[in-house]
Amino acid sequence: MSYLAWTAATGGLLLLMSLSYGWISRAPVPIFGIYLIVGIVCGPWVLNILHVDILRHSVVISRITDITMAVSLFIAGLKIRHPLHSDIWKMGLRLAVPAMLLTMAALMVLAHFLTGLSWPLSLALAAIIAPTDPVLASLIAMNDARDENQLRLSLSCEAGLNDGTALPFLLLALLWHNAQGAVSAVILWKWFSVDLLWALCAGLAVGYLLGKGIGLAATRSRHMQQEVAPSDFIALALVCLSFALALSLNASGFLAAFAAGIGLRSAEMNVQKSHPCDENAKQKMPAEMQVNPHTRHAIDNKSPVKLVGLVIGDALSFGDTVERLLAAGLVIVLGVTLAQHWNVLAILIALVLFMLIRPTAVYLATWRSGRPRQQRLSMGWLGIRGIGSLNYIAYAYSHGLQGEGADLMIDMAITVVTLSVLVHGVTVTPLLKLRRSK
Repeated sequence: MSYLAWTAATGGLLLLMSLSYGWISRAPVPIFGIYLIVGIVCGPWVLNILHVDILRHSVVISRITDITMAVSLFIAGLKIRHPLHSDIWKMGLRLAVPAMLLTMAALMVLAHFLTGLSWPLSLALAAIIAPTDPVLASLIAMNDARDENQLRLSLSCEAGLNDGTALPFLLLALLWHNAQGAVSAVILWKWFSVDLLWALCAGLAVGYLLGKGIGLAATRSRHMQQEVAPSDFIALALVCLSFALALSLNASGFLAAFAAGIGLRSAEMNVQKSHPCDENAKQKMPAEMQVNPHTRHAIDNKSPVKLVGLVIGDALSFGDTVERLLAAGLVIVLGVTLAQHWNVLAILIALVLFMLIRPTAVYLATWRSGRPRQQRLSMGWLGIRGIGSLNYIAYAYSHGLQGEGADLMIDMAITVVTLSVLVHGVTVTPLLKLRRSK
C-alpha cells in the first residue's frame, strides 16, 4: 500500500470508529478488543497487508510506549482527588506491592517448571505480565475526579504504582540473564539501592514536586495576567519534564509522571482551600467542574479556582486524546505482531494467571482491609495487561534479553497480553453491571 492509501485507511478507520461508537460501546467486545481484531485481520493471518514485528522495531516501540504510558499515568494521577493520607492509597499500595510480589513469585515458579525457562527468563516473564496496565485500565479506571467508586479508585492507584514494583524486577532479570551465572553481591546491592529504592522514592518525589509547583505557579501567573487561553502545553510540559528529569536522575520516569498528575491535583485542592467559595456544594466539587472550557472567554470572575479549573480541564482533555490515539495504534500493532509470536502453551499460563494466581494474590494482600469479599474478588479478576507489557518487552529485548529461550519467553508474554485484552475486556462491562445491580 502507498502512503496515500495508508493515510486514507487510517482516516477511514478513525471515522468508522467515531461514527459507530454508540454501537461499539454496547457491543460485547470493548473498543480495544476491536482494535486488536483489526490488527489481527490486517496481519499475516488474514489479509496479510501489515507486517510489523515489535522485536524488529523494539527501540521505536519502546519510545512510543514510553510516551503512551507516561501520558496515561499522568492522567490517572490527575483524576485521583484524594489526599495522600487517604485509605485509598493504602489499598493501592496493597495491590501494587504485596499482591504484585506474590503474583510475580508464583508466575516465576510456574514458568520455570511448566516451560523449562531459566530462572532469569522466568523472572522476566513474571515482571512483564504481572502488572496491570495503566493505559488499557481506562476500561475500568475512574471516569473523572468525582468518581468515588472504591473498586475503580483502587485499580487506578494500582495501575499507577505497580511500575515501582514490576520494573525493578525486570531490571534484575536482565542483570541475572546477562551475567550468565551468579550475580555478584555488589551488583545486587546496586540494584536494590539504586534501581529499586532510589528509583521509587526519587521518581515519586520529582514528579509530585514538579506537578504541585508548576500547578501553583501556572495558577498564580494566569491570575496575575487574567489569562484564560487554552493551557494544553502545561500538561505536555509536566509529562515531559517529570519523565525526563526522573530518568536523568536514574529514577522511575513512569512513577514520576504518575506523581506529577497527583501533584497537579494537589495544587488544585490547595487553591480550593485557599479561596473557598460561598457554596459548600461547589467547594467540594473539583475546580474543572466549576468552569466551562468552551466559554472560557466569557468568564467574568477570573478567580484562582476557576483558572486552576481551566488548567486541570485542559490537561485532562489533552491527555485523554493523546492516550486514546496512541493506545489504538499500539493495540493494532499487537494484533498484527501476534501472528509471529503466538504460543499455545501461553494459553495455560494465562488461564492460571487470570483464574488462580492474580485473584489469590489480591485476596491475600487485601486481607483485613475492611473491603467486602465481593470487591476483593472483583479486584483480583480485573487486572488487564496491555501497553505496559509491550513496553517492558521492547525494553528488555533492546537491552540484551535475546536468544532462543528469550524468544520463547517473549512469545508467551505477547500471547498472554493478547488474551488479557480480549478476556478482561469482554468481561469487564458485565462484571461491573452485575456489581451495580446488587
